Amino acid sequence: MHFYRHRERDFISTTQLLDGLSDFPSDPPAPSIAPDAPQRQPQHQPPSGLRAPAASRLPPPATARERVRAGAAGAMRSREEVEATLRSAKLSPAELLPAAQCLSFGPGTAGPGECCLLQLEPGLCAQLEAGASLVIRGEKDEQAVLCSKDKTYDMKIADTSNMLLFIPGCKTPEELNADEASGSVIHSQIAGFSNNYWELRRCRPKLKKLRKLLMEDPYEGPDSGKDQTSAVSHYTTEDLLSVVQASEEEIMHQLEVLDACKIEGFWRVLEFDYEMKLLNHVTQLIDSESWSLSKVPLRTCLEELGPLEPTEMIEHILLSYGRKYTDDAGEVYFEMREDKICRAIAQMLLQNAVKFNLAEFQEVWQQSVPEGMTTRLDQLKGLALVDKNSRPETIFLLKVEDLPEDNQERFNSLFSIREKWTEEDITPYIQDLCSEKQTVGALLTKYARSSMQNGVKVYNSRRPIS
Repeated sequence: MHFYRHRERDFISTTQLLDGLSDFPSDPPAPSIAPDAPQRQPQHQPPSGLRAPAASRLPPPATARERVRAGAAGAMRSREEVEATLRSAKLSPAELLPAAQCLSFGPGTAGPGECCLLQLEPGLCAQLEAGASLVIRGEKDEQAVLCSKDKTYDMKIADTSNMLLFIPGCKTPEELNADEASGSVIHSQIAGFSNNYWELRRCRPKLKKLRKLLMEDPYEGPDSGKDQTSAVSHYTTEDLLSVVQASEEEIMHQLEVLDACKIEGFWRVLEFDYEMKLLNHVTQLIDSESWSLSKVPLRTCLEELGPLEPTEMIEHILLSYGRKYTDDAGEVYFEMREDKICRAIAQMLLQNAVKFNLAEFQEVWQQSVPEGMTTRLDQLKGLALVDKNSRPETIFLLKVEDLPEDNQERFNSLFSIREKWTEEDITPYIQDLCSEKQTVGALLTKYARSSMQNGVKVYNSRRPIS
């Protein structure tokens, strides 16, 4: 393994990062240039937030080492020699701070690549100082990311034109005591140096892999017998943390979004047909008991449906499709989520047809949902797409979670499905690509070209789609 001196825009692979911590080369090899990568950016000054002990203009490290070996570094400069050097440089001592710090390379000075700097934003730095941990995640073929408890960061190497020196015990003028600041000469030895540092940039968590892993073997119920014969791996929380490039909080939140549950200590998602079977049991019970959709009692559901399905599964489906609350008497109830139930039933209807006549679908859909619920097309955002240009109008299944995670690949996929999109139609399929400070409009400006069609603004691809 080698630690490459990448351009500022290059990523560090996980293999390079982890192997490099134990086996740095004495001299870095030539840069590894990515096929589409731009030329190296001009070197820049180290940012003010970078915590490095000192940086100074010095002779090349190799020259300094040779001087050390020759014994030149063994001599300590006196105050008179310092002032003579200032006079030679035509500098007035009155214009400088009285204390002088003389730096020298020692015999054990670490060379290039043997020391690493990591730039941290103030919040991350405070977490580390408080005892929190930062974790590097990724497999050998993935770009390394660094995760805090709740955020994920891309890792890149940034070069700097100023050499960064590691000097144990080095003090800034503000840290000098009265005796040191009065004009003394302080001799410090350089422990190492670097011409680059690791730069962190906030990024979206890479959560598509989480769904892929869980969908390898969805849970089909206790009667399927598949769990006893399946050779597919199941995953604990620790397993997921070790392979998914996201922070712990982001992973746990996504498990909630996926309606995952723990079965025998492993995270599982329910197979869709089994999930619909459980939901149908609950909605039929609600209808037969004439309960309000906003007040479904947990205890009665478990008593009535317990002989049909495991009580853990009944409670899980209530948690997935309802909001849990407790009344004044301590009884646990659920308020069923109308939009989510209607959406699930629509998916069940659409998954077996390539395209569905829109008017016929809406009629069948409304008849299929529990009494008292109203279906609306806006409940299907990110799940299904209406084709208003066909005659008659049609609707078909298009789930946002099935689209690529990479921005450009996502847009390529969408424009291969439909040449031109309105902002209203495309927004549900790109909303999740937006970073903290990015809008859908900014994404469309970058990856799409706008035009007017029959008085409506539409977007098409900036590049040819094969």
